[in-house]
Amino acid sequence: MKNRHEQILFWGCFIAIITTSYAFISRIILCTGTQFATDFGLDKVSVGELVGAGIWPFGVSIIVFSLFIDRIGYKVAMLFSFASYLVYTGMAFAAYNSIHGLSGNALILGQQRGQHLLYWGSIILGLGNGSVEAYANPIVATMFNTDKTKWLNRLHAGWPGGLVLGGLCTIALAANPDWRIVIGLILIPALTFFAILVSLKFPRSEREQAGVSYLAMLKELGAFGALVGFGLVFAQLGQVFGWSSGLVWGLTGAVVIAFAVITKSIGRLLLAFIIIIMMPQAITELGTDGWITSLMQVPMQAAGHNPAWVLVYTSAIMVVLRFCAGPLIHKLSPLGLLAGCSALAAIGLFALSKTGGAGIFTIFAAATLYGVGKTFFWPTILGLTSEQCPRGGALTLNAVGGIGMLAVGILGAPFIGYLQESSATNQLATANPALYQTVTVDKNYLLGAYKAIDPVKAAAVTDNTSSDQIKTATTTGQFNALAKMALFPIFTFACYVALLLYFKTKGGYKPVQLATKQE
Repeated sequence: MKNRHEQILFWGCFIAIITTSYAFISRIILCTGTQFATDFGLDKVSVGELVGAGIWPFGVSIIVFSLFIDRIGYKVAMLFSFASYLVYTGMAFAAYNSIHGLSGNALILGQQRGQHLLYWGSIILGLGNGSVEAYANPIVATMFNTDKTKWLNRLHAGWPGGLVLGGLCTIALAANPDWRIVIGLILIPALTFFAILVSLKFPRSEREQAGVSYLAMLKELGAFGALVGFGLVFAQLGQVFGWSSGLVWGLTGAVVIAFAVITKSIGRLLLAFIIIIMMPQAITELGTDGWITSLMQVPMQAAGHNPAWVLVYTSAIMVVLRFCAGPLIHKLSPLGLLAGCSALAAIGLFALSKTGGAGIFTIFAAATLYGVGKTFFWPTILGLTSEQCPRGGALTLNAVGGIGMLAVGILGAPFIGYLQESSATNQLATANPALYQTVTVDKNYLLGAYKAIDPVKAAAVTDNTSSDQIKTATTTGQFNALAKMALFPIFTFACYVALLLYFKTKGGYKPVQLATKQE
């Protein structure tokens, strides 16, 4: 690092990233484990929607802040993120208080109030998490503009670091029904990064230093980027607020037309391709992370261990490897590294899908493949974006991350829940059609209608044979979902191979450098 000020600034941003991931994983484990589902009476897709509520605002916040973050300054985004952690903690505590000590109809009403508080609190949390990415990514890309991918990997070692801390805290407190302790611990890293960053001077962005205009930045994203990014934003807002599909398409069309008229650009074609890749890649990493504790619950508990250990283990691998990313990036290039990671992630997910009756060694061997595979996904594709589209500044860098988050929250998390429910109900329909009719209910989500096993009806089944059939169907659904999810990294692998061949025709991969404007 160049000087002590930049060292402190980097580590403040690093701790802020830790805060986002601690908040992410502690909430996810509570959602996809038994605590929130039991306390608030949620099925798999309802849990998926609650998971998504903390993820899609992440993307909204990144994109919206990136449009004007250079105007308001990085410090404003930092202050907003800190405030969001305070608000989320307060709303989660209120949700806890809404259900405890109640029974009967009062409990049912309390569960509805509590779910409502958790849902909106998660949205506020997601907005705060996104604002952290909105300022941390361009700060690090600016300070280390000749080695962006290496330093973005180091910055984002904070993400799995927070996952490890969150997983360990959740495991340690698993026997304590008061989950407010797990959530309240978020205030420790939040107060830490606030104390470090609040008095520091933040740098001007690389784009500004190079004299690239605001319009030139918008042209990099262009109409296609606006279509995908704001299309996902309005689709999710439409679901939340009950907008008609016509209104969603109308708002999206208005933004796309505005971008097209103002920029007279469809956007960089390379950036458009990166955006397409980012969506399944983000679902592979964050979508699976969001469900992995639930998916591995049966084999891990059979082996006598908390299922959260799988996520803690894979995250610990990521912390170490992201700090060691530099030599791999220089040897393989960002594209070669991403292609290799996609292949490993696909193999790892498929291997995890076969661990239903496996021992602990086999489970962690498969988890190692998946953990190494997903390690470099997020920071390396951000580095790729910043190295190839530096004129886009904070907007293109963070839009790619925002679109990834939106894809996970809107499509990925509920879709993984759908994969589990549809596979489980199909299995149950084959094994016991009468039981299937008794315990399933009709549900709807963004992508359509589905059948789900109702947890209340399933709990009311007293026949041991029928109960075992429900458990078997649920377990089968979970592992079938893992196998199907391997298709996402298979797709990204093919895309990265195509990009490697493209850059080979251009003489090999080379970062684009912006010359600093002389004052």
